[in-house]
Amino acid sequence: MATSKITYNGGLRTTSVHLKSGSEILTDAPVDNKGKGEAFSPTDLLATSLGNCMLTIAGIAAAEHGFSIDGTTAEVTKVMGEQPRRVVEIIVDFQFPDQQYSDKQKAIIEHSARTCPVAHSLHPDIVKTIRFNY
Repeated sequence: MATSKITYNGGLRTTSVHLKSGSEILTDAPVDNKGKGEAFSPTDLLATSLGNCMLTIAGIAAAEHGFSIDGTTAEVTKVMGEQPRRVVEIIVDFQFPDQQYSDKQKAIIEHSARTCPVAHSLHPDIVKTIRFNY
């Protein structure tokens, strides 16, 4: 079964529908590539997916080991390159809530986050700069 259906709306904008849930994502071309920049660009979604995946897998690992990362945030920065135009670096800065994590818990968080499916799916030439701020 297909995962999503994408419609080109015109004006460099698309709507993606997650077929199982009906959830929608709007994309817009970025200002530096002839767009309006009024929504996530496709490359924004690529970079953001890394942060989403890392948090999800770390959350699963934390729950399996009896602790929580609830309230953790990730700020994602996408760095573009030229010729060809592509994502060359994704920076993910995690900010954990005011909670004391043991060294073992930190190791679980960091290992699980770094080995999430999106991280493994990205081309190895894309630099992944990951910072864990406890």
